Amino acid sequence: MIDVYTAATPNGHKVHIMLEECGLPYRVHYVNIREGDQFKPEFLAISPNNKIPAIVDADGPDGKPISLFESGAILVYLASKVGRFLGRTDRDKFVTLQWLMFQMGGVGPMLGQAHHFRIYAPEKIGYAVDRYTNEAKRLYGVIDTQLSKNAYLAGDEYTIADIATFPWLRSWKNQGIDWEDYPHAKRWFDEISQRPAVMRGVDVLADQSKPITDDKSREVLFGASQYKRH
Repeated sequence: MIDVYTAATPNGHKVHIMLEECGLPYRVHYVNIREGDQFKPEFLAISPNNKIPAIVDADGPDGKPISLFESGAILVYLASKVGRFLGRTDRDKFVTLQWLMFQMGGVGPMLGQAHHFRIYAPEKIGYAVDRYTNEAKRLYGVIDTQLSKNAYLAGDEYTIADIATFPWLRSWKNQGIDWEDYPHAKRWFDEISQRPAVMRGVDVLADQSKPITDDKSREVLFGASQYKRH
């Protein structure tokens, strides 16, 4: 049994989707990041960066429990555990990993910033809005070009690169994106959104997904609490 400490965010949904795709049994533990659950000692013990998601697998590689944080690392671990979604050959695996790193280093951080400055920042800073909206469009362009030549990000097979990227594109409107500009990415997005495991994955904790409107949540997520040493 895998215990998942998570919330209904793009990074959380990556792992929910992957667990559903793999058919692995798991238990969900809701981490209320608006209330500061991510700073509790018991959560920091498995996720020292105070970010969700994190997992504890009672049946680790050596038969002993293993805890992991960082969604990309969790996806690689789960893919290795079931022998799927990472590519069939060494070449395939490296191509998959490069697109996973593209998501981890570019898509997630940059779209997150676009979302923040466009939607949540208390002060609308024109430079920041333009900077991250333009970067979002550039990244969607990279994805669209890749998908004009391939069925999926890493080639002809659905992999953890697709699982990692898809949840971040669900907020395309808040990122200033018009799908008409990215037809190949839209084709891919629509196809993946209809996968049964994906639909189940994004439904995990969906009832806890609410707009950030109160000052306490803003302070916990974006204020001094985030930078305090715990």
